[in-house]
Amino acid sequence: MSRPARRGGGRSARQAQRAVADAVLRTHLARTLPPVHVLDEEGLAQIEQNAETILCDVGVAFQDFPRALELWRAAGADVDGELVRFPRGMCREIVQAGAPAAYVQHARNPARSVPIGGDATVFAPSYGSPFVTDLDNGRRYATLADFERVVKLVWMLPHLHHSGGTVCEPTDVPVNKRHLDMVYAHLRYSDKPLMGSVTAAQRAADSVELCRIAFGGDLGDRTVLTSLINASSPLRWDATMLGAAEVYARHNQACVISPFILAGAMSPVTVAGLAAQALAEALAGMAYCQLVRPGAPVVFGTFASSMSMATGAPTFGTPEAGLAIYVMAELARRVGVPFRSGGQLTSSKAADAQAAYESASTLLPTMAAGVNFVLHAAGWLEGGLTLGYEKLVMDADQLGMMEVYAKGVDMTPNGQAVEAFGSNPHGEHFLGHPHTLANFETAFYQSSIADNNSFEQWSEEGSLDAAQRANRLMKQMLARYEPPPIDDAVDQELREFIERRKAAEPDAVV
Repeated sequence: MSRPARRGGGRSARQAQRAVADAVLRTHLARTLPPVHVLDEEGLAQIEQNAETILCDVGVAFQDFPRALELWRAAGADVDGELVRFPRGMCREIVQAGAPAAYVQHARNPARSVPIGGDATVFAPSYGSPFVTDLDNGRRYATLADFERVVKLVWMLPHLHHSGGTVCEPTDVPVNKRHLDMVYAHLRYSDKPLMGSVTAAQRAADSVELCRIAFGGDLGDRTVLTSLINASSPLRWDATMLGAAEVYARHNQACVISPFILAGAMSPVTVAGLAAQALAEALAGMAYCQLVRPGAPVVFGTFASSMSMATGAPTFGTPEAGLAIYVMAELARRVGVPFRSGGQLTSSKAADAQAAYESASTLLPTMAAGVNFVLHAAGWLEGGLTLGYEKLVMDADQLGMMEVYAKGVDMTPNGQAVEAFGSNPHGEHFLGHPHTLANFETAFYQSSIADNNSFEQWSEEGSLDAAQRANRLMKQMLARYEPPPIDDAVDQELREFIERRKAAEPDAVV
C-alpha cells in the first residue's frame, strides 16, 4: 500500500511568510567588515594620474548641450567645439568641494528611507529590461501589468531596500508616456525609495513633480529620487543624459553618474585602463552636476564588464569584472562620494546553474568591495535584456544571506557563548541547551527558496527545483499583496497630473 503524498502547503506558506518578514526594518545593510583592497596606494595613485591625463589631454565630449559647454567655459575649462579639456585636478576639486559623502534618500514611508554612502549598502532590483520571463508564460515583451507586478514583489521582498526604476520596459505604453505610469506604479504600489526617468529632461521634470505631489507638496530640498545617468562611453556625455542630470541636480535629487563600459569595446581591455577611463568620465559628470547646483548629491557609478573576444557578446561574472569593482570602489572612496556598482549579473537565459555561478561571482565582489548602491541586485537575465520573475525571488533570497556577511562575527557575550560551554555536560550535544533554545530561531539564515529536506520528502512534495519553488513562492506573495496606504486626495492628484501630461502630446515611439 503506497503512502499518500505529503503536502508542502504548510512549509511553503512559512517560506512565503519568511520571505516578507520584517520588511519595514530592513532599509540597508550596515557593513562591519572592512572592504577588500586589490591595489596599493601607488597603484591607485597611478590610475588617478592616468584619469587626469585623459581629462586634460584627451578630453570629454558634452554633446548637443550648449548649456553644459557654457558652464565649463565659465569654470575655466578649455572648450573646443563640444570637446572639453580640464586642467589637472579641476573636476576632482569641484566634486570634493560640493558633493556630499553620504545622503539620505527619503521614501514616501519615512521608515523606509535609505542611507546612501558610508558603511551602508542598499540593494535595488534589475533595471531596463524590455523582456520578462517566467516558467508559466516564457520570455515575452514586458507590459505595464508586468511592471506593476514586479514593483509589488520588490515591495514585499525585505532584502530589496529600494524599489528601483525601470524594472522592466512596459512596451504596451507609448515611449513618451510610459515614464508617467512607471513612476506612478512605484509611488502607488510601493512606499520604498524609487528612481526617476532619465530618457528626456521633461520626463525627469515629470518625475520630480509626481514625487512632489506624493510627498505632500514642496520637497524642501529633500532628496527623494536617485536616478541613473549613463555616460556614452568612451568619453562622451549626450544631451539626453545631461538634460536629465541637469533637472535632477537643480532640484537637489541624486544622480548616479555611471559610465557603462564593456571592456574591449568601450574601453581598453585591461582593468587598469577601464578604471582610468571610468574615473575620468565619472569625475566629469559629477563635476557637471556640481556646476548646476553645488551640493547636489551624486553617486560615483560604474557598470563594467567584459566581452567575448571571439563573438563580441557581453560576458558577466568574470574575474576581471570583479577586480574592476574592487578598484573602482576604492577610487570612489578616495573621491569621497558614494559608489554604485555590482549586482547579480549573468548572460544566462534562464535561472539555471550558469545564472547562479555568474550572479554569485558578481555579488561577492560587490559585498567585499563595499559598494553603497547596488543596481541590478535581483532579477537580471540575458545580459539585462530580460527580467526573470523566478530569478528576482531567488536573487532576493541571496541578498538576505549578504546581510549576515555584512554583520560580521557576533562578539557579544551571547555570541561568544562561553557560558554554554561551562553549563553543558561534557561530551553531550548542544541541541537542548538553553543557549541553543534561546537562539535557534535567529542563529542561521533560513532560505525561503532552498530545499534541505531528505530526497524522499523532496520527491513526495513534487521534486521541485529552485526555480519552480521560486515560482510557487512568487505566486503566493502576489496573492497576499496589499498596497501600502496612500492618501486618496494625493492619489487623485497624481492621476490627474498624469492625465494632463498624457493629453498634452500625441503618442510617440521615442
